Amino acid sequence: MTRCRFVVTTLLLLLVVAGSAAAQTPGPRTLVLSTTTSTQDSGLLDVLVPMFEQATGYSVKSISVGTGQALALAARGEADVTLAHAPALEKKYVEDGKMLNRRLVMYNDFVVIGPADDPARVKGLKAAEALRRIAEAAARFVSRGDKSGTHLLEQAIWKQAGVEPKAPWYIESGQGMGQTLLIANERKAYALTDRGTYLAFQKRVDLPILVEKDRPLLNIYSVMEVNPANGPRVNAAAGKAFADFMLSPAVQAVIKTFGVDKYGQPLFVPIAGQREEEVGG
Repeated sequence: MTRCRFVVTTLLLLLVVAGSAAAQTPGPRTLVLSTTTSTQDSGLLDVLVPMFEQATGYSVKSISVGTGQALALAARGEADVTLAHAPALEKKYVEDGKMLNRRLVMYNDFVVIGPADDPARVKGLKAAEALRRIAEAAARFVSRGDKSGTHLLEQAIWKQAGVEPKAPWYIESGQGMGQTLLIANERKAYALTDRGTYLAFQKRVDLPILVEKDRPLLNIYSVMEVNPANGPRVNAAAGKAFADFMLSPAVQAVIKTFGVDKYGQPLFVPIAGQREEEVGG
């Protein structure tokens, strides 16, 4: 199939899938999406949001923060739908009734990057062992420190390594993934990052991947609708339309090839309809 035919087919499918949802929901035409900085920094939202707006007529306001903040915003009724990547935290919000209908969208993976001379000698190790060696060497490590999905995973790996990271070698940026990568690059430090953002920033960051392809580094993204009981401003119809859009075959096809033309590999793997235990196997 030529690229032109693929684009036309994709748009037609989007109009059928999302247009149908919009026809059933004549409410307010604004959608608030709370999501992670990695979806923004990777460039994926720059592609998908305009597609959704064109297909449905909704106007999207995206709030890109750490996953913890994204879920907290939704719990306060300040968002209509959430795209996040912290499974344990997401499940707690669902159990508490704040989020509804959690569905898997895509995954990529985390990697540990660091100086080419690798002073802590972590190249090729498992993630927990690599972080333990970084601590033993007191080698600089830049953390997001923002309760994001990335930060929560990093904390879990430090715990698995039996280490409580501390200053001065442990630096918390308090920033999103892209800015954290730039700080790590400036400090010639190690960092944990999702592969998608790393590839998007590859020309600006001179830190190679040293640790990868370890099962704990799997990075699963889910979309969740917001319980309308969370607040009077929640647009449940809009949230459902966006969630359905992300799981539609047309969007999953776009996700499957996103990044290939620019980076030579996709930044994400679509997994709509799968269970967590099936992912990455």
